[in-house]
Amino acid sequence: MKKHVFGRHFKRDTNERKALFKNLMNELVLHERIRTTEEKARAIRGQVERLVTKAKRKKELSRQFLQPFLSSMAVEKVIADLAPRFADRPGGYTRVLKLGSRFSDNADMAVIEWVERPVKAEIVSTPVVKGIPLRPDTAKATSGKQSSTGQAKLEKKEAVVAVEQKATKMPEKKAGKSFKARKK
Repeated sequence: MKKHVFGRHFKRDTNERKALFKNLMNELVLHERIRTTEEKARAIRGQVERLVTKAKRKKELSRQFLQPFLSSMAVEKVIADLAPRFADRPGGYTRVLKLGSRFSDNADMAVIEWVERPVKAEIVSTPVVKGIPLRPDTAKATSGKQSSTGQAKLEKKEAVVAVEQKATKMPEKKAGKSFKARKK
């Protein structure tokens, strides 16, 4: 019986475990959201939060603290993006969301992500005909021709008919024995 054993070992030796945690932390920093097992997510959660706190507090020296744990791209992202993002937050930078069990081995899966994520807003202008906005696919078809509304509707119907014809056309079967011929 092992007593006073701290941390999760995942049936790996020390070097394998460190490499696993380093890879998971790099992916979390670079992609801002990863899907892994619940145990692995909980294992790296504390380490990642410590790294962000170090980047916030020791601004000039943070590279030297972060390099053993993260790749160079991840270190730059922590210093340039994550530390300013969490400047007002005292802790709790990540969240772990449970997903359910994995089909193959029934392992509990989870998503670990940053609590505050940047929002990418995209403003798209759509052409309006008589107060009705056109869909983007019809706007592309009508923008080059400068057509009237009746022609735009006609082109749209033609496009829909062409798509339906492609969907309903079945490939012909090759010559061979059918089920009835094999049954006899």
